[in-house]
Amino acid sequence: MSEISDSTQSTGTSGCPREFLVSVELYVPTVASFGLRKPVVSRRKADTSKTEETPRSLKEKSSWISVSRSPASAGQWRPATCKLMDEDESCSLNIYVDETILYQTIYIHMLNQFDIRHADSSLFLRKNCLALASAGQRWGSPTNTEPIYFQFEDADTCNTWLVLLRSYSKPEIYGQTFGSRDGGLYRMWRQVELSILQGRNLGNHFKAQLDTNASSAILSEGDPREADPIDLDAFCEIHLNDNICARTTVKKGIGSPDWLENFSFPDLPPFETLEVTVWREKRLLKPVLLGSVRIALTNFRRSEAVEGWFPVIQAGGVSNSIQVGEIRMKLTVDEEIILPHNSYSGLLTVLRDRNVLEWMSDFERRLHLRTTSYQLMCIAIAKNILVEHITEYADREVDGTPSSHNTIFRGNTTFTKTMELAMAFYGKAFLESSIGCTIRRICSEKIAIEVDPVRSGKGAKEVERGVDQLIHWSQEVWNQIYAVRGQCPNELRRLFEHVRKLVEKHYHTKDSQDPHNRELPWQSVSAFCFLRFIVPGILNPHLFGLYPGLPSARIQRSLTLIAKVIQSLANLNPNVQKEEFMRGIKDFLKQNLPAMVDYILVVSTPIPLDPCSPHSGHPAHSHQRLNVVSSLHERSTTMPVLERESIPLLPHVLDIPRHLARITSSVLRSARSADPKDKSSEGDNQHLSGLCAQCFDLEDQSLTRVSQLAGVESCPVALKWDAPRITSTVSSAAPSSPASPSKMVESRNVSRPYTAPSLSDLSEVDHRKASSGDMTPSSPVPHHLSSLRRGSVPDIPSSPKVASSPEERSTRAINRPRFLRPKSISADSISSLASPASAQSLRSPPEFQDLEASRKRKNVLQGLLTKR
Repeated sequence: MSEISDSTQSTGTSGCPREFLVSVELYVPTVASFGLRKPVVSRRKADTSKTEETPRSLKEKSSWISVSRSPASAGQWRPATCKLMDEDESCSLNIYVDETILYQTIYIHMLNQFDIRHADSSLFLRKNCLALASAGQRWGSPTNTEPIYFQFEDADTCNTWLVLLRSYSKPEIYGQTFGSRDGGLYRMWRQVELSILQGRNLGNHFKAQLDTNASSAILSEGDPREADPIDLDAFCEIHLNDNICARTTVKKGIGSPDWLENFSFPDLPPFETLEVTVWREKRLLKPVLLGSVRIALTNFRRSEAVEGWFPVIQAGGVSNSIQVGEIRMKLTVDEEIILPHNSYSGLLTVLRDRNVLEWMSDFERRLHLRTTSYQLMCIAIAKNILVEHITEYADREVDGTPSSHNTIFRGNTTFTKTMELAMAFYGKAFLESSIGCTIRRICSEKIAIEVDPVRSGKGAKEVERGVDQLIHWSQEVWNQIYAVRGQCPNELRRLFEHVRKLVEKHYHTKDSQDPHNRELPWQSVSAFCFLRFIVPGILNPHLFGLYPGLPSARIQRSLTLIAKVIQSLANLNPNVQKEEFMRGIKDFLKQNLPAMVDYILVVSTPIPLDPCSPHSGHPAHSHQRLNVVSSLHERSTTMPVLERESIPLLPHVLDIPRHLARITSSVLRSARSADPKDKSSEGDNQHLSGLCAQCFDLEDQSLTRVSQLAGVESCPVALKWDAPRITSTVSSAAPSSPASPSKMVESRNVSRPYTAPSLSDLSEVDHRKASSGDMTPSSPVPHHLSSLRRGSVPDIPSSPKVASSPEERSTRAINRPRFLRPKSISADSISSLASPASAQSLRSPPEFQDLEASRKRKNVLQGLLTKR
C-alpha cells in the first residue's frame, strides 16, 4: 500500500513527465459514491484484514460521521490509487477508484501549501490521513466542494506524500515582485492550539444579550445562573474558516461533560474565524445541534493562551439568540513571519556554540520559556546532532549524581526532560506498535478491573477474579511490548546504550558482588523506556494519540493497575509491592523477568545501518522516500530560495527557518516582559546576551522587509489599531467570568497577513487604554513604525486604492523556469502599512536608528541579565 514508484526516468532538461504512484484509502462522500459501483467483497475483506487490530467501533462510528457541516450525510472508505504527474508547466493528481475508474483530477500546482495538511485523527478515528482543500481546482466532481481525504498505510508514506504534494503547490510568500534572488521578502506560518476542557449548563436555555459588534453573545447578569441539569450525551465539532477540522469524543454528563481534549492545527491559511459547534447525540437518531461558539481569531494576541468559559449560543437572530450553556476552552494563536534561511545564520552560529540542552536549561531558568525546548530539539534533529548532545549531557548528569544509585535518572532534570522529548519524537510509531492495539481493545471492550477490596466492596472471590483478570490483561500488554522490541528506532537504541554503559562504568557494576548493583544498568534503561515512555502511554493513551478522548473512570482504573504491573516488571524486583492487594501478581513478575532483561538488552543495542533493513532506525533510506528526495533535489535548483525553503525536510517534516522564527519571537516576548528587578540570572550571561542581540537584529530585518513591501503600494492612510481587543480575559488559574472573551469582532476578509499586537508592543498610554478596555482610539493615531515588533504587526485597513492592478503585478513577477502558474492569492497583497510620513521615518539617518536600537537592547538586557 505504501509503494511509490516512478514510471519514467528523471526529467532533468528532457521535459519528459515524471510520475509517482501510491495506493491509499479514499474517503468518498455518499453523494459522490452514487455513480460508483459497490466495492468488491474480496477486496474489502483483504483491506480490513490489514487493520483488524483496530476494533470496528474505533474504525467507524455511526452513520452520522461525515466531513460536511451537516452530520446527517455519510461516506465510505474505498481503495484507490493516486498518480501524480509532473509535466513541467503543470502538476496533476489523478485519483482512480477500482483501479480503472478516474474519480477526480486535482491540479496541485493551483493549490496553496496550506490547502495540503494532515487531517486530525479525530475526524474519522484513522491515522496517517491527508486533507486536500481543492475546491475549484479539481475535475470530476463540480458539485462537491468538500476536502478530499486520503489514508496512507504508515506515517512514513504519509509524510513523504505531504512533502511531495507541497513541493508542487504555492507557498504563501510576500514580496515576490521585488525580483530578489530569494523570490520574495518573507513567508507566513500560522497555528491554532485548542483545548476543549468541559461544559456546564448544556441544554439549559438562557436569554442571551447579543452585542452587535461581537462574534458571540454574553449572558445577561440579571438572568438566573441556576437551572435544572439535563442528562445528555454531547460532543463538539471544530471548524476553522468554516471548514471542519476535528471532533471531540461523545461524553456523558448531566449538563457538565468533561472532555479534556487537546487539538493542534498547524499550517493554516490566513485567520478568519474559529467555530465550535456542540451537538447532542441521541440513539438511533441524528444528532441535534445545541449551539455554537464563534470566535474571531484576528483579535487574539499571538502566543498568549486565553482560557475561560465561552457561551454556547443557539442562533435565532439578533433579538432571539439563546444561550444554551457554556464551554471552558483554552486557546493559543500563533502567527510568524519567516525570513530566508540565510537571515538566521547569526542566530544559528550562536546556538551552535553550546550544547542544545544547555540552551534548554537557560531558556527555562532565565527566560522562563517552557515551550521552546521542542523548537531547539527540532533544529538539533535537522542538524543530526541531538543524540550526540544528549549523550554528552548524560556524562555530566552521572558525574554529578550522588552516591546513592536509587535516585539516578529519577528526577526532572534538563537531561531527563530532553530524553522524554526525544523518545516521544523518535518513538511515536514504536509506542503505537507496542501498546496501541491492546490499549484500544481494553478501552473499546470497557474492561473494568479492580483488585482492591476496599474500593470494590466485594468478597474474596470477586477480588481473586479481579487479580486473574489483571494478570491476563497485563500478559496481553507485555506480550505485545516484547513482540515488537526489534522495531525500536536506532536513535533510541543509541541513547539507551550510552546510558547503560555509562552506569556500568560509573558504578563498576561488572565487578560488584551485589546482585542489585549488577541490575543497575538495566534499571537505568527501564527508567527511561518504561517509567518515562511506555508506562505513561498506558496511563494516558489519549495524550499519546493511542485512543481518542479521556477514558472513563472505570477504564482509567484498569489502565492504572496494568501500568503498575508493567512498571514493577521493569523495576526487575518482583518482591517489592507496596499494596497488599498487588501481591497476587508476584508469580507473573517472576515468570516474565528473564524476558524483561532480554527486552532491555535488545532496545539498548544499536544495529548496523542497513538501507535494506526495515528496522535499521533510518527510515530515510527507504526506497520510496529516496525517489521523492532525488526529485526534490533536482527541482530545487530552479526554485527561488523562499519557495525551496517552504518545502519541509524529510523524514521528519522539519522546517528549520520556521523553528528559528518561533525561537526568535519567544525570546523577544520574554525580553520585553522581563522584570528589571529580577536578579535570578547568575553566572556568565555572554551566550544569552548574544542570543538576544541576534533576535533583535532579526526583528529589525523583519520590520525592514514589511516596510519595503508597504512602500510598494503605500497610500496616505494613518496608521492605527482597527482590531478591537478582548476586553476581558479570564485567568487560567481561576476563571470567574462566564464568558472570558466578552467582545470579539467578526473578522473581515483581508488579503494581507496580520498579527495581532501584544500588550508589550504598545506604549504606556496604549497599555492604560488596554487596562480600561478601550483599545480602539477615537481618531486615527499615527504610530512610529520602529515601535512595531516582529510578530506583532498591527491590523491595518486595506486601502480602496491599489497602486497596481493584478495584471500589472503579474508582469513584474519573477520568471520561473518551472510551473507557469498564477501567483499566490495572498502574495503582494499588503495594500498599505503606513502613511508616507511614517514610511519616511524608517528611512531616517542610520546613526539615529542605531542609537535607538542600542538603547532598546540595553534597557531590555539590563532587566533580563542582571547579576546579583
